[in-house]
Amino acid sequence: MTKQIKRLDRVIIRFAGDSGDGMQLTGDRFTQETASFGNDLSTLPNFPAEIRAPAGTLPGVSSFQLHFADHDILTPGDAPDVLVAMNPAALKANVEDLPPGATVIVNTDEFTKRSLAKVGYAADPVADGSLSNFKLSPVPLTSLTVKALSDIDVSKKDAERAKNMFALGLLSWMYNRPTEGTLGFLKAKFAGRPTILAANVAAFQAGWNFGETTEDFAVSYEIEPAPLPAGTYRNITGNLALSYGLVAGSRLSGLPLFLGSYPITPASDILHELSQHKRFGVRTFQAEDEIAGVGAALGAAFGGSLGVTTTSGPGMVLKGETMGLAVMTELPLLVIDVQRAGPSTGMPTKTEQADLLLAMFGRNGESPVPVLAPRSPADCFDIAIEATRIATAYRTPVIVLSDGYLANGSEPWRIPDTADLPDLSVEFATAPNGDDGAFLPYRRDPGTLARPWAVPGTAGLEHRIGGIEKADGTGDISYSPANHDLMVRSRQAKIDGIARDIAPLEVDDPTGTAKVLVLGWGGTYGSIAAAVRRVRRAGGEAAQAHLRHLNPFPENLGAVLRSYDRVLVPEINLGQLSLLLRGRFLVDVIGYTKVRGLPFKAEELAGVIQEVIDRAE
Repeated sequence: MTKQIKRLDRVIIRFAGDSGDGMQLTGDRFTQETASFGNDLSTLPNFPAEIRAPAGTLPGVSSFQLHFADHDILTPGDAPDVLVAMNPAALKANVEDLPPGATVIVNTDEFTKRSLAKVGYAADPVADGSLSNFKLSPVPLTSLTVKALSDIDVSKKDAERAKNMFALGLLSWMYNRPTEGTLGFLKAKFAGRPTILAANVAAFQAGWNFGETTEDFAVSYEIEPAPLPAGTYRNITGNLALSYGLVAGSRLSGLPLFLGSYPITPASDILHELSQHKRFGVRTFQAEDEIAGVGAALGAAFGGSLGVTTTSGPGMVLKGETMGLAVMTELPLLVIDVQRAGPSTGMPTKTEQADLLLAMFGRNGESPVPVLAPRSPADCFDIAIEATRIATAYRTPVIVLSDGYLANGSEPWRIPDTADLPDLSVEFATAPNGDDGAFLPYRRDPGTLARPWAVPGTAGLEHRIGGIEKADGTGDISYSPANHDLMVRSRQAKIDGIARDIAPLEVDDPTGTAKVLVLGWGGTYGSIAAAVRRVRRAGGEAAQAHLRHLNPFPENLGAVLRSYDRVLVPEINLGQLSLLLRGRFLVDVIGYTKVRGLPFKAEELAGVIQEVIDRAE
């Protein structure tokens, strides 16, 4: 049978099944092969908080969405063109997201009466015509996998578990993905279990062969590589990029990296990754709780290391007191908050950006700290280096607000030339700086207002440390009202002064005549940029700007806001940046907010932007 090959410019695929069906592994392997082929891509993993959620139920559905193209893309896509549903729960949880004409591949072996009833299907949707709007491809994935492994000495249960590899092989054939990387991955993963290795390889190859030989799939698809700027690329997640950025910051500053951390979703992968880099002078300490983690990191900073702690929202609350101590002692400390849906435990595996006000004000007293936010998974690398620069140059704790979408999502990352990275060399105090030969630990640099960083044990530089207010210059304990006022204002002035040391806010306004500015921060960048593109293609005019520095703001932010008739601020919270902008600049920004645990859809935002444009005109 002659197969037809059809060329596409982009496609969005979603794998969905039980959390034990290996959907994250399947999606990740498909992503890695797509990255090696050279497509631009963006991913959206979506999984339950439980390690093994209730099988066959809607809350137990795990999915992985991949958008890849032959051109520059910005989001994982609004709606999948292809859904692979491993059971009825996966179908029901995702079918409403499908556009008419989408391809739906269902594992018919799992569509039993019991499984259908568990999720509320009165009849089998594969047979009752309710999926007639889609290109339905019923495939008995489980039984085909078991049959393909009949000559391999594995149990029926282990054979059935390999059905995700069969699905991966089928989709790899459909979209002409390379296979060498997946085969190499399987050989490395199961090197010590040759039978399981043979089963997974056989299932993968059987899926590929099924696509090539069956009449059910008469068309395969090609998506050409994207014309990305020249360089060496790899696929990277936000958490991995943050980890590499922290290691790079350590090497560029000449400081050993110390991570004090307590595992918490979705930040734990940073701890896991950094623990593998001892050869770069990285020390990781898995603490007994959040307070111990940040305390150890601050102690390491006092000792002359690059102190880092990682957490999510609930841990940020617990770390607040020690962050205040870092403000008082004026020591560099990096606090990485990978935000998730709250409050309290909330939805641990779902994204949100609702910790901005916590980062700004979640400490007692006047405790100003710089706050940064990456805009994409790859940008997490650069933001970690920028946070290191600010923390070490200004002797201050710095908060980085990543989020679950950036942490787990991935995109191509052009590996930078080390010669292009900034010099972050740190100079410790080595001699007394007082006029009388004494050491003044709070005598400030006239440019940065940073105090000296003296490593404990340096002869002649003995000084007090602690949380009680310090006397200006000497660092002695002081309860003087005038001194307290001076020190509070000095600490604030130090943070305010960082604004002179960061780039002005860039505005993307091609015509220069747009009346509406769309301003975002953090992980909303891709959705906003994709939405602005849609509006412009439809003939609308909209400007876009995105904040990476949230405290202090870029010096030109106020002027930018006032230069547009309307300012729209989309946020995955209830309007926290909008509140800050209104209070600081007296500009009546328009907030657009949702807190669904998911990123914005570009089509949705494009409609909102167009409405604001229409009102402005």
